[in-house]
Amino acid sequence: MTLSETVKGKLSLGARILQAGGIEKIFRRYFSVNKGEKLLKACQCYLSTTSGPIAGLLFISSEKIAFRSDRPIICTSPKGDLIRVPYKVSIPLRKIKRVCPSENVNKPNQKYAQIVTVDGYEFWFMGFVSYQRSFKYLQQVIYESEMSS
Repeated sequence: MTLSETVKGKLSLGARILQAGGIEKIFRRYFSVNKGEKLLKACQCYLSTTSGPIAGLLFISSEKIAFRSDRPIICTSPKGDLIRVPYKVSIPLRKIKRVCPSENVNKPNQKYAQIVTVDGYEFWFMGFVSYQRSFKYLQQVIYESEMSS
C-alpha cells in the first residue's frame, strides 16, 4: 500500500466517522450493544482470511471485540443472486481464551494479533497503525475481563 493510498483511506474513514456522528454511533449502528456496554477503543486494521486480508475497523468494548469490513464482500444468496454484505465478526470477551503476538517469519515487520476463542477458533488481525499500542490494549481488556468474571 502506498503512502497516498493510506492517506486517502484515512481521509475517507474520517469523513465517514464525521458523517455518522462519531465512532460510538458507528459501533452502535453495526453491532448489538447491551445496556451499560461501553466502546473503549476503535482502530483500523485488517482481518486475515483465507481469501486475503480484509480492511476494516476493530472495535474494543467493555463486553466484546468486534470487526466490520470497510467494503462489502460479494456472496451468493440462497436464491442464487449475488449480494453485497459487510464482513462482520463479534467475539464476547468471556469467550476469548487468549491473545497472542505473532509475526510473518519472512517479513518480521508484518505483525499480527491472534485471538483464540475458548471453542478453538482463531482470528488474526494485522496492519494496525500502532501495533504495539493496539496489542497491549487488547491484552489489557481481555485480562481485565478474566479478572472480573
